[in-house]
Amino acid sequence: MTFQYRYRKQIRIISIILIIIIIGISTLIYYHPKKKKETKEETIVVEKKEEKKEEIEMIKVDIKGQVSFPGIYSLPKSSRVIDVIEKAGGLTEFADTSVINLSKIIQDEMVIIIYSREEVEHFKETKELEKQVEEKCKQVDENALKNNACIEYSTNTSSKISINTASKEELMTLPGVGESKAKDIINYREANGPFQTIEDIMKVPGIGESIFAKIQEIITTE
Repeated sequence: MTFQYRYRKQIRIISIILIIIIIGISTLIYYHPKKKKETKEETIVVEKKEEKKEEIEMIKVDIKGQVSFPGIYSLPKSSRVIDVIEKAGGLTEFADTSVINLSKIIQDEMVIIIYSREEVEHFKETKELEKQVEEKCKQVDENALKNNACIEYSTNTSSKISINTASKEELMTLPGVGESKAKDIINYREANGPFQTIEDIMKVPGIGESIFAKIQEIITTE
């Protein structure tokens, strides 16, 4: 009796067990969950561009007279007289702004006086209306405050007109400068900044040497 025949039963059992083991291992290997690939989460760095905030230059002005809340106020440098009035609560019912240039650009330490109707009527009692309004509006007497917000009339030719601060109406009083050219002067200085010399006014379209010759003695950059 051979060894294989003698132990055939045991060999068969062992073979069956080995086959089961092999099948089991193969099944485990085949169905084993694959490791998920670790994905590197990309960190997106969002660079927030800091918005450049333009520093607004503030100046202080003193407003007095017929406004709701007279006092000292801080406003942006490019503000006008009308902006100061609004900041001060607006005009009172007695206010008269007929001698005040509401569109005038304010300056640091500027004094603005809003007169009453009675005060303005007092200014106009003389026949020399414009001269009186100019002189009295700016400074009633030598001890009174000078009102920097007054309209500057050109009837007094010794008083030069500033091409950097004059209103449209004031510029229109210059020889050869009508409403259109006055607007052009204002638009030019707002776009390019203050005139450095009086000759710079010739950089404004429409203002040449002939007009400059007529106005050079009565204009200033101050």
